[in-house]
Formats: sequence, C-alpha cells, structure tokens
Amino acid sequence: MSLARHPEARGAKSASARVFDEPRRRLAKGDGVRRSEGTRPSSEGRLRRPPRDEGERPPRVTLRHEPEQPLRKAEPEISPALAAATKVQTVTVTPDENGMRVDRFFEARFPGLSFSHIQRIVRKGEVRVNGKRTETKSRLEAGQEIRIPPLQLAAPRVREDSPQVLKDREYLRSITLAEDDDVLVLNKPMGLAVQGGSGTTRHVDGLLEALRGPGVDAQRPRLVHRLDKDTAGCLLVAKTRFAAAALAKTFRTRSARKIYWALVAGVPKPKQGRISTYLVKQEMEEDSFMRVAKHGEKDAVHAVTYYAVVETSAQKLAWVSLKPVTGRTHQLRAHMAHVGSPIVGDPKYFNIENWELPGGIQNKLHLLARRIVVPHPRGGTIDVSAPLPPHMQQSWNLLGLDAERFDPIVDAPDED
Repeated sequence: MSLARHPEARGAKSASARVFDEPRRRLAKGDGVRRSEGTRPSSEGRLRRPPRDEGERPPRVTLRHEPEQPLRKAEPEISPALAAATKVQTVTVTPDENGMRVDRFFEARFPGLSFSHIQRIVRKGEVRVNGKRTETKSRLEAGQEIRIPPLQLAAPRVREDSPQVLKDREYLRSITLAEDDDVLVLNKPMGLAVQGGSGTTRHVDGLLEALRGPGVDAQRPRLVHRLDKDTAGCLLVAKTRFAAAALAKTFRTRSARKIYWALVAGVPKPKQGRISTYLVKQEMEEDSFMRVAKHGEKDAVHAVTYYAVVETSAQKLAWVSLKPVTGRTHQLRAHMAHVGSPIVGDPKYFNIENWELPGGIQNKLHLLARRIVVPHPRGGTIDVSAPLPPHMQQSWNLLGLDAERFDPIVDAPDED
C-alpha cells in the first residue's frame, strides 16, 4: 500500500510516496545497553520489560538510595536577587554578559532559580528581549533590554525521610517501566502534568526531587522531553547530567522515535498517510491552541506526522497509530482534527458538531505515548512500551480492539 499524503493537508512537501509494508528496518542494535533488574533482552537486545498480564500495573523497580549516609536538612540556596524578584522588571544586558545564553543569564543573575522554571517562562513568552520572544539557547548582546516576569522561588529541600518524600518516591517506583544508572522511563498517567504552571502544584518535575541522592553534589533527575497533561504513556527522564546532555541532543536531532496510539472519530482516508502542515499558536482570552497556518505566516512552524489505521469499529471509530517526525506543541491532536478525525475526548481540538460519544466510553483524551526508541547515552538502544491506560483499555475492550495486533506505523519513514 502506498504511503499517501493526506489530500487536505496544507503546506505539504513534494516528497515521493513511500510504502509502509516494505521490509522492516532495525532501529538500532542494543548489545551495549545497560539493563535494570527485571528487564530482559529481546532477540535484538533492546531494553524491554517482559510481557505483563492485561490490567497489571508496571512492575516496581528498585530505586538506588543510600540510607546509611546521614540524612540532612538542606537549606534553600536563594540569592537576594531572586528573593526580591516578585514583580515584573526590565534589566539591561551588561558588557560582561555579552554573548551569554538566555538560560545561563538567568542562572547567573538569579542563583537558586530552577532550570525547569527558566525553561517554562521562556517557552511561554514571558521573557522578552527588546520586546520580542526568545529561546533559552539564544545569545544576548550588551545593551539589550530583557523583560523578566515574577520569578518563582525554589522550594526548600525537605528531609529525605519525610513522609511526603517517601510517598513521592514510592509513587514514582509504581509507575516505572524501565531504569538503569543513567535513564528512567516512566508510565505517566493521564491527568498528571509534566511541569508546573498556573495552579499546578503536583507534577512529574516536582516529584523527581524525591529521587535526588544524598550528598551535597547529588544529581537530580531531569526531564528531557514533555507530554501533554492528559496524554498518558512513556516519559523519558535522565538521571545524570551526562545522560541529560546526550538525550537532549538526541531529541534536537530528531533521532528519537516515538509512537502514539489514539482512538479517533471516523476513519481517516486514506488509511495510511502523511500529514504535513504549518502550525501557529493562537492566543485566546484564557486559553490557547495550535491552528493550521499558511507557509510563511509569522511564527508558523512546519509539522509532519505519519499515521496508520490499525483497526476500526463500525466505521464510526478508528484505532490510529501515529509517528510524529517533528515535535510541535499539540501536533498530533491538531493534525487529527485537521484531517477530520479528531481524537476522542479531546476538549480542545474535537470539532465535530452533534457527535455523540458511544455508550461506555469515557470522555477523556484517548492518546497514549505507546513506545519510545532512542539511542542509549552509553551505547545500545532504549526501547520501551507503555500499556493502555485504564480508560483506553476500557474502550478497547468495549469495541473489541486487539492491542496485540501488528502496528503498521513501525514501517513509516523516520524523516519528513
């Protein structure tokens, strides 16, 4: 079957057609992968978990900790500049700061400001350089004016044996899919935010503090990519600075392969294809969303997704497997809505009027980060899959969909 470009996709590149059912290529060899206890190599030696019975939660993994070392109360290391930065302020880049990256600028000016908070305020456009949005990696020039929003004080670290830390550590252990000395793959549940924001106090980034080891120079696990709050599934975490740097490069160069599963309204036509559009963020009074834009439109970014229908239910619903080539905000949700098959339970992009949810199916986002395949920082391959979350498993059971069916998206191209 030819890999067709969706007829309604705008801004599509003129690439030649590809075929899904060509002989499957190996993603990578994994002979050198470091495996955690409880994992077993597949025939190709990838880091994988043994199959689990339906409905069984991910197996618990032993998290390395050294209770024999003395527990401590870490004092917050908050600079006076950060403690005073409770209002919007505008500062000027000094000659000594010329050529400094935006994130390094904040780290130098406001010791104690968390890295995730710097990323968030820059990503949301709250930081402006000469009145314009910027990026964390952008270089500053002496004399530029920087708008700085109210900054969030880093919370004081608590005792490692406190009830909350022990509870958070146990929770992370319960959702761990795979782990070794450098990386951790979590099965993020639907409804749990990856990072904090307005009104969000419980999130993965905050929970990871419970995994910081003892000692003054203990490293804290770091996020290397994100999932939407209501998207369940594989979330990759770096446990060391070395792994964080290597994995960040992997995602920048699009060397990470991600596969998502979704339940959508209707059946996309053709059943296998490529969606290529430009997307731009549309701001609303109290919300924002990504809309399809024209090529050349200000701030528009190119987004490419390959999709394949795995199974259908009475031509009213379809189980679709998705492989994003680019990693734009809400890309999969916006793309499926664009081609007329929005994801079931999507409160932001479901756009079919008078559509009734079939009985027994919960009105929750049916989107799962099913599988992630990335080169391991020390050689080999990380290849981990997440089970269906409870609300999607319920829908699969109700519709008679077989989660063990062959997934044709694995043969889709890895490039745009």
